[in-house]
Amino acid sequence: MVESTVAIVGAGPYGLAAAAHLRSVGVQIRVFGEAMEFWQRQMPIGMCLRSSWDASHISDPRHALTLNQFQKEQTARLPTPLPLADFVRYGQWFQKRVVPDLDSRRVVRIDPDSSDFRLQLNDGDTVWTQRVVVATGISRFAHWPARFADLPRSLVSHSAEDCNLTRFGGQKVVVVGGGQSAVESAALLSEAGADVEIILRAPRIRWLGRTSRLRQIDLTRHILYHPTDVGPPGLSQLVAHPDIFRRLPRNLQDTLAYRAIRPAAADWLRPRLVGVRQTTGRTITSATTTGSRLRLNLDDASQRDVDRLFLSTGYRVDVSRYDFLSPEILRSMRTVGGYPDLTDGFETSVPGVHFLGAPGARGFGPLMRFVSGTDYAARALTRHVAGSGPH
Repeated sequence: MVESTVAIVGAGPYGLAAAAHLRSVGVQIRVFGEAMEFWQRQMPIGMCLRSSWDASHISDPRHALTLNQFQKEQTARLPTPLPLADFVRYGQWFQKRVVPDLDSRRVVRIDPDSSDFRLQLNDGDTVWTQRVVVATGISRFAHWPARFADLPRSLVSHSAEDCNLTRFGGQKVVVVGGGQSAVESAALLSEAGADVEIILRAPRIRWLGRTSRLRQIDLTRHILYHPTDVGPPGLSQLVAHPDIFRRLPRNLQDTLAYRAIRPAAADWLRPRLVGVRQTTGRTITSATTTGSRLRLNLDDASQRDVDRLFLSTGYRVDVSRYDFLSPEILRSMRTVGGYPDLTDGFETSVPGVHFLGAPGARGFGPLMRFVSGTDYAARALTRHVAGSGPH
């Protein structure tokens, strides 16, 4: 039997930031999971971060463990946009300085136990803790449109599943989606030698330009864009302040959140799409297997015969898909559309259970879907935990 005051489940950016802030005020913590596991194992090899450099720091209380400091300790200057591999190394560097005692075992079950919580680990060990912070990312929330759900996994996959796209070289591949994941996956597939087509419902791909006139002028850049880098001009400043954003009327929150994160791709990807076919304003209505291939039927009555269908159809939060949460916890937890109903300290209606990252987006806005949200989330959680004592 092992005891801790706060158990953090997940060692990605949000889990590591929470650990840094809680430890800085003397809270006893245990952190479970493999450092940067989702980023390392479920995102395409060769991809780069869409977020700017300033929006990619993992938060620590003294702002001492930034990408800038990480770069100073490297033998070579890091490129921009920042490659995924370098961001993973940064996260692992951060972890070794904040949580050198990281427990890489996996939490397989969380049960309430009197006034505490009992965590079962994958090796059969048990941990008791007063609070649980769930920061396990979005890997369980991959969205599969119903029309593709029954297709064999040998012919279709979600962008959260295939990290090595070089194995599709020489194949004919259709990528569904118009956001960063879809466009960058299409570029990587094409560069690996695949014959690639992007199909998206929107009339065009939206490009995010970091060299626009508004960004080139210091005054307008500072007024219109917050360093967190989430959302278009003006809205970026509002999204960066969840305390304000979450007090807006619900329908306005939803409208602004969609505008802040609607599908778009970084403009540095444009030159890499040479040779990639772009079919806009179209939807795949059905898909069937034809031997070892797929036949895709589009809403304009056209067809595609392909070797692989690649879904970049995003993620939909539903905390009931966290299979490590006991039925008792899930029954007691208030949710809205799959999102937990959270207090100011990211605490659920089950006292002592907290969610960080994307599950906090409905309560605190779209900033919680990005690395730049780690600063607000970790500070709010720490204020709540350090100020309230045992739940």
